[in-house]
Amino acid sequence: MSESIEALVGAALSRIINPRLESDVLSAGMVRDLTVHQDGRVAFTFLLGRSDPATLVRETRSALKAVPGVTEVKISVVDPAGPAPTTHAAPGGAAPQSTGMPAPPAPVEFPHLGRVIAVSSGKGGVGKSTVAANLAVALAQSGKRVGIMDADIYGPNIPRMFGLFERPPVRDGRIQPLEAHGVKLMSIGFLVDRDAPAIWRGPIIMKVIQQFLRDVEWGDLDYFVVDMPPGTGDAQLSLVQSVQVSGAVIVTTPQEMAVGDALRGAKMFEKVNVPVYGIVENMSAFVDPATGQRFALFSSGGGQRLADEVGVPLLGEIPLQPGLADQADQGRPIVMSLPDSPAAQALRSVAAAVEAAARASTMSLPVINQ
Repeated sequence: MSESIEALVGAALSRIINPRLESDVLSAGMVRDLTVHQDGRVAFTFLLGRSDPATLVRETRSALKAVPGVTEVKISVVDPAGPAPTTHAAPGGAAPQSTGMPAPPAPVEFPHLGRVIAVSSGKGGVGKSTVAANLAVALAQSGKRVGIMDADIYGPNIPRMFGLFERPPVRDGRIQPLEAHGVKLMSIGFLVDRDAPAIWRGPIIMKVIQQFLRDVEWGDLDYFVVDMPPGTGDAQLSLVQSVQVSGAVIVTTPQEMAVGDALRGAKMFEKVNVPVYGIVENMSAFVDPATGQRFALFSSGGGQRLADEVGVPLLGEIPLQPGLADQADQGRPIVMSLPDSPAAQALRSVAAAVEAAARASTMSLPVINQ
């Protein structure tokens, strides 16, 4: 049985192509110290250079976890330009020692959360929370089981977006998420006073995110949307180290300053092996309600330029629309309150594009019952 698993693991690795080398990772010598245990545990060192695509690690992990019989995959990532791990036994039969760089904490899988989608932006004020809230509601309207976690610890907006400010109940030691418009919700805004400043350091942020993942009774979900804070700080790193993020959606506005900041956010996800599903351009134009004519008040084309530079699709362009902000302040996401408006239609198209991207990222992987 172990030989069969070893053969399947080897075959899976031989199908992972490094585009820089135009060779599979096995033939290129990127896989070292490969060990396949009889109980299905797989471990090896992955030599990943700075010029190699960071997404190779995630692609390799996903391919191996799809192999029948594989129960666990541990990958130690090492830069071959730095000290390489020793692959031979030390003199006297001592255990081999590794002097390579320590691998980052492996994210934990929460199968009941479904696909975890991070909605992020490079800077504040671009409408990230509006996109996240409407994305979650649109997915719920399509029949999906959806939860949204507000990871913006310093400026939580999800309570206002959904019109809820009460404290969530606790039953049997588990926090019960609140629910509105068919979406389960959790935010630090439910737990602290609205005017209380969040003066917290990184370790506290990580604990809050981990508690929201582990101690909230989310139930079984199809999609778990995470409204990230702007930038590339502690919350982003805490999330990708705490849970297996399926993909990220980057929100920007058309002007070049916002696009430049959003590019850094997209590159951050690439560095931590999280695929970027695509770009959403918010405030792309003003649509005259009387004539339907579009006016580009904040420049144009920034979202497409960013998508081209990152190499991902432009998921949608959300127009400026009178009443959108008022609806959000009243806790009424526009896909629900004004479903026929141009902004609502664009946001539903974004939700459909995100669903398609999530399916495409996993459609080649067989379902394994363990």
